[in-house]
Amino acid sequence: MADNVENKKSDLGPQKKPRSFDITAMFEEARKTAIERTHGNIEHHEDIESKKTTKADDSSSSSGSDSSDSSDSESDKTSGKVKIKTSSNDDEMIGPPLPPGFGPIVDDKLKQQSQKYDSEDDDSEEEEETLDQKIPSSHEISLNHGAKTVSALTLDPSGARLVTGGNDYQVKFFDFAGMDASLRYFRQIQPCESHPIRQLQYSSTGDKILVVSGNCKPKVLDRDGHEVLECMKGDPYINDVANTKGHTAMLNGGCWNPKVREEFMTCSNDASVRLWDVNTGCKKHKNIMKPKTQQGRKCIPTACCYSTDGRWIACGCQDGSIQIWDHNKNFINVGMVSRTAHMNGTDTSSLCFSYDDRVLASRGGDDTVKLWDIRNFKTPLVTRDGLTNFFPVTDCIFSPDDRMVVTGLSIKKGQGKGKLLFMDRQTLDTVTEIEISDSSVVRCLWHPRLNQIVVGSADGIVKLFYDPKKSHRGALLCVVKKPRESKQMQVLSKTQIITPYALPMFREARPTSTRKFEERQRKDPLKSRRPDLPITGPGEGGRLAEKGATLSQYVVQSMILKKPDKYESNPREAILRHAKEAAENPFWVDVAYQKTQPKKIFQQPQEEKGEDDDDHPLYKKHKMG
Repeated sequence: MADNVENKKSDLGPQKKPRSFDITAMFEEARKTAIERTHGNIEHHEDIESKKTTKADDSSSSSGSDSSDSSDSESDKTSGKVKIKTSSNDDEMIGPPLPPGFGPIVDDKLKQQSQKYDSEDDDSEEEEETLDQKIPSSHEISLNHGAKTVSALTLDPSGARLVTGGNDYQVKFFDFAGMDASLRYFRQIQPCESHPIRQLQYSSTGDKILVVSGNCKPKVLDRDGHEVLECMKGDPYINDVANTKGHTAMLNGGCWNPKVREEFMTCSNDASVRLWDVNTGCKKHKNIMKPKTQQGRKCIPTACCYSTDGRWIACGCQDGSIQIWDHNKNFINVGMVSRTAHMNGTDTSSLCFSYDDRVLASRGGDDTVKLWDIRNFKTPLVTRDGLTNFFPVTDCIFSPDDRMVVTGLSIKKGQGKGKLLFMDRQTLDTVTEIEISDSSVVRCLWHPRLNQIVVGSADGIVKLFYDPKKSHRGALLCVVKKPRESKQMQVLSKTQIITPYALPMFREARPTSTRKFEERQRKDPLKSRRPDLPITGPGEGGRLAEKGATLSQYVVQSMILKKPDKYESNPREAILRHAKEAAENPFWVDVAYQKTQPKKIFQQPQEEKGEDDDDHPLYKKHKMG
């Protein structure tokens, strides 16, 4: 084979020899740069390098000068491979060499911190937080809504504003960014006159608020509390509620569609659940659902909610049933129903879907909390009894991680403190409970973005729980601000009477020049006693130009010059004095009757009634014209 290769080379003619590279020199230079960068064990590298150089010398001496170029290159390649492996094993840095005199800075503190963080990550992975440790309840603040029950709570999607409503008909707005440590609301309105507020909820975009009160007309407000629209009221004399434009009885609840931002739902005592569209001005409902009992009669819905994907509409009724409709189908027939969900005749106060839309939680008026699987809706997954509920709006919600169920407990006056109960979703066992106040806990809200819990109680107090390490914004923005200092007015216990203009600040300074003072007085008509100017026109300033005097003089003179009227006491003579002129120059009446009745006919004077007139019958008596 070698002979054949040489013959081919000879046939091709003289060719250039391939350029040879000194691999050992190249790796020697790389070794030096690596030592300068890493400041590693130099002696260890020198021992390894000395062994490699001895092997390279032996291989070069054993190989010939020119005849063994191919074998030298092969040995160099193999040695190069070995060196590359050793350099990778030594964890040398790859890259261009640093300028001479510069080396890498190795900081021991950074190494210790990285080791510390690695150990903390390992510990956090090993020790997972328990359910009670995930509750942000280390700190709390109290907001004062009023003296009556807080029956509605809502936070906007960004968590910037909190709106509270109560049985005192008031709705109050709290802004966390603009509020200081005094925790005062910035707006208070009474949107529905003398009707208690049943439900408040921000839309998915946060620009509108749905207000459900004790009347039959839900309202939509903007972000600042100004009214946007009011739904139409239905005709109470129509038997079929589907033929009316709106509700005809008191509202019980309502909520926004989480996917369709223009749609919201309300339920009422007129046994109907209606869907509304904001774009149409709510002049008429968009769709209507009529819950029915097992016998096909009307059933009053007391609570309603959407699923998080907007597909399912759940409704809790007074007969104890829970009925669910599919939003993608018509609302004539019920999609799923559980007739014995709660006790018949009680008000289901709250319904809530989990964040994964698989489980529905219901808070019944029979002091129970039940979890339902949407895929098998006949029987509940878990039931928890003995949870006292006195209010028709008591909440039941899921935690943001879907692992806990939260609800409030009601108590009678003077029998303890109201509590907020946290239960495990799998078993509904108590994880922990928080004492709120000396009254019942009605409303609760756990915002997933802020990771803060808002609780409304029956004594009008709203408490907000948070954890500085786990919570974000919200209450953390206002608790760090100092209250604004109010301007205090100083009140003297003993008032001192000072003569007016006696203080030096009220004294007029003496004029420095008498000439200017005299000129100023000359311009003043009172001080200079300027005479009255001549009148131009009918009169001015109480003076008349005709008489050249004042108004009183004019009245006196006109009364003196006036002659007495001789006909003042005899009105007949005053009229007849014009008879001659009227006969000579007729103008009003005589001209009209000149042709038809030139001679006037007057009524004859009536004679005095005699004594015999009373004997005539009534129809023969003379009638006055």
